[in-house]
Amino acid sequence: MTIARYVLGFILSLVLTLAAYAVTLGNKGAAWLLAVLVVLAVLQMIVQLLFFLHLDEEQRPRYKLWSFIFMAGTLLIIVVGSIWIMFNMNYNMQHMSPDQKNQYMMKEYNKGY
Repeated sequence: MTIARYVLGFILSLVLTLAAYAVTLGNKGAAWLLAVLVVLAVLQMIVQLLFFLHLDEEQRPRYKLWSFIFMAGTLLIIVVGSIWIMFNMNYNMQHMSPDQKNQYMMKEYNKGY
Protein backbone atom coordinates (compact mmCIF):
# COMPACT_ATOMS: atom_id res chain seq x y z
CA MET A 1 0.00 0.00 0.00
CA THR A 2 1.52 3.26 -1.07
CA ILE A 3 1.04 6.72 0.32
CA ALA A 4 -0.42 7.80 -3.04
CA ARG A 5 -3.27 5.31 -2.61
CA TYR A 6 -4.09 6.66 0.87
CA VAL A 7 -4.02 10.22 -0.47
CA LEU A 8 -6.32 9.24 -3.35
CA GLY A 9 -8.73 7.60 -0.87
CA PHE A 10 -8.67 10.68 1.32
CA ILE A 11 -9.34 12.99 -1.64
CA LEU A 12 -12.22 10.82 -2.88
CA SER A 13 -13.74 10.71 0.63
CA LEU A 14 -13.42 14.46 0.94
CA VAL A 15 -14.99 15.07 -2.48
CA LEU A 16 -17.92 12.75 -1.71
CA THR A 17 -18.48 14.38 1.68
CA LEU A 18 -18.41 17.87 0.19
CA ALA A 19 -20.74 16.75 -2.62
CA ALA A 20 -23.28 15.49 -0.08
CA TYR A 21 -22.99 18.75 1.83
CA ALA A 22 -23.42 20.81 -1.34
CA VAL A 23 -26.47 18.81 -2.43
CA THR A 24 -28.21 19.31 0.90
CA LEU A 25 -27.21 22.95 1.25
CA GLY A 26 -29.43 24.39 -1.46
CA ASN A 27 -32.13 21.76 -1.95
CA LYS A 28 -34.23 21.63 1.17
CA GLY A 29 -37.17 19.27 0.74
CA ALA A 30 -36.44 18.20 -2.85
CA ALA A 31 -37.91 14.81 -3.76
CA TRP A 32 -34.71 13.51 -5.33
CA LEU A 33 -32.50 14.55 -2.41
CA LEU A 34 -32.73 11.25 -0.53
CA ALA A 35 -31.85 9.20 -3.62
CA VAL A 36 -28.77 11.32 -4.33
CA LEU A 37 -27.64 11.10 -0.69
CA VAL A 38 -28.04 7.32 -0.68
CA VAL A 39 -25.93 7.03 -3.86
CA LEU A 40 -23.24 9.28 -2.37
CA ALA A 41 -23.29 7.28 0.88
CA VAL A 42 -22.86 3.99 -0.97
CA LEU A 43 -19.97 5.44 -2.97
CA GLN A 44 -18.40 6.72 0.25
CA MET A 45 -18.73 3.25 1.80
CA ILE A 46 -17.05 1.64 -1.23
CA VAL A 47 -14.17 4.13 -1.09
CA GLN A 48 -13.71 3.45 2.65
CA LEU A 49 -13.79 -0.34 2.15
CA LEU A 50 -11.32 -0.36 -0.71
CA PHE A 51 -8.84 2.35 0.24
CA PHE A 52 -8.75 2.12 4.04
CA LEU A 53 -10.04 -1.35 5.04
CA HIS A 54 -8.19 -3.01 2.12
CA LEU A 55 -10.93 -5.47 1.18
CA ASP A 56 -9.58 -5.66 -2.37
CA GLU A 57 -6.01 -6.70 -1.49
CA GLU A 58 -6.61 -9.99 0.26
CA GLN A 59 -5.47 -13.23 -1.31
CA ARG A 60 -7.39 -16.48 -0.99
CA PRO A 61 -9.24 -17.29 1.24
CA ARG A 62 -11.07 -13.99 1.64
CA TYR A 63 -11.51 -13.83 5.40
CA LYS A 64 -11.91 -10.05 5.53
CA LEU A 65 -14.63 -10.13 2.90
CA TRP A 66 -16.54 -12.95 4.61
CA SER A 67 -16.31 -11.27 8.00
CA PHE A 68 -17.59 -8.02 6.43
CA ILE A 69 -20.50 -9.86 4.77
CA PHE A 70 -21.35 -11.56 8.07
CA MET A 71 -21.24 -8.21 9.90
CA ALA A 72 -23.43 -6.53 7.28
CA GLY A 73 -25.94 -9.38 7.40
CA THR A 74 -26.09 -9.29 11.20
CA LEU A 75 -26.55 -5.53 11.15
CA LEU A 76 -29.30 -5.84 8.55
CA ILE A 77 -31.13 -8.45 10.66
CA ILE A 78 -30.91 -6.24 13.76
CA VAL A 79 -32.11 -3.08 11.98
CA VAL A 80 -34.92 -4.73 10.00
CA GLY A 81 -36.03 -6.76 13.03
CA SER A 82 -36.13 -3.68 15.24
CA ILE A 83 -38.17 -1.73 12.70
CA TRP A 84 -40.52 -4.69 12.28
CA ILE A 85 -41.03 -4.99 16.05
CA MET A 86 -41.67 -1.26 16.46
CA PHE A 87 -44.12 -1.19 13.54
CA ASN A 88 -45.95 -4.26 14.87
CA MET A 89 -46.18 -2.79 18.39
CA ASN A 90 -47.43 0.53 17.02
CA TYR A 91 -50.03 -1.23 14.87
CA ASN A 92 -51.29 -3.43 17.72
CA MET A 93 -51.47 -0.60 20.27
CA GLN A 94 -52.86 2.05 17.95
CA HIS A 95 -56.44 1.69 19.17
CA MET A 96 -55.52 2.29 22.84
CA SER A 97 -55.48 5.60 24.66
CA PRO A 98 -52.27 6.63 26.48
CA ASP A 99 -53.78 5.58 29.83
CA GLN A 100 -54.76 2.18 28.47
CA LYS A 101 -51.23 1.70 27.09
CA ASN A 102 -49.72 2.55 30.49
CA GLN A 103 -52.07 0.14 32.26
CA TYR A 104 -51.29 -2.62 29.76
CA MET A 105 -47.53 -2.08 30.07
CA MET A 106 -47.69 -2.06 33.88
CA LYS A 107 -49.77 -5.27 33.85
CA GLU A 108 -47.16 -6.94 31.62
CA TYR A 109 -44.31 -5.60 33.75
CA ASN A 110 -45.92 -6.96 36.94
CA LYS A 111 -46.07 -10.46 35.44
CA GLY A 112 -42.32 -10.58 36.00
CA TYR A 113 -41.13 -12.18 32.77
